[in-house]
Amino acid sequence: MPGLTSISEELTLSNRGYKLMKQLGEGSYAKVFLAEYSFNKADSGSTKILACKIIDTSKAPRDFVKKFLPRELDILVKINHPHIVHVHSIFQRKVKYYIFMRFAENGDLLEFILKRGAISEAQARVWLRQLALGIQYLHDMDIAHRDLKCENVLITNNYNVKIADFGFARFVTDATGKRICSETYCGSLSYAAPEILKGSPYHPRIADIWSLGIILYVMLNKAMPFDDTNIKRLYEQQTNRRWKFRAKVADILSEQN
Repeated sequence: MPGLTSISEELTLSNRGYKLMKQLGEGSYAKVFLAEYSFNKADSGSTKILACKIIDTSKAPRDFVKKFLPRELDILVKINHPHIVHVHSIFQRKVKYYIFMRFAENGDLLEFILKRGAISEAQARVWLRQLALGIQYLHDMDIAHRDLKCENVLITNNYNVKIADFGFARFVTDATGKRICSETYCGSLSYAAPEILKGSPYHPRIADIWSLGIILYVMLNKAMPFDDTNIKRLYEQQTNRRWKFRAKVADILSEQN
């Protein structure tokens, strides 16, 4: 891939059966590519399409490299659930980490909603249950995601959802089993729980559930529940429960919802 990776990088990837095809996205110190994996070199038809996240630690903040990245890698190798994006392999080459994972053919939930509109109640119920199962699995393993949002919910070809991006995830108990509160501001403002906005130590698993509620609201309304242009106003709206479903949505929701 001229201009995207060096020849030596391409050779390293090729020797492991991987080929980068095109760039899907880019952040400050990470890029995501569509990739092809050949798991039987004798049979060119034996290929799998994956996504590859390449993290360049030479461009990343020291705090990320020393604290957040090791946590993310440690967690990724431990988790395995139908509604969490499956990691195919992880390896390091010089200053770069390559994370190959399941490719979600239908993109992320935010893209899906912006393109197709609000999600029907029936479909939202299915996806909420799938997300809740994935979050329950993480919480049972004493892991909090801490960055749940529509952009981190991926949709597969057969319309199942998978939780992705564990850059802010962490274990929530210490070696003795004692619960650890988080003090780091994590995630996106729109999805952050009131205690995070307040700057108080918070229970990250509980904060995950708040974020899940925001995701459900966005699915049904194609809008955010609170005004996030001002943190003080956002906090006041949250704590005073000043939110409501859009009129056209509220009129068609069943009472069971």
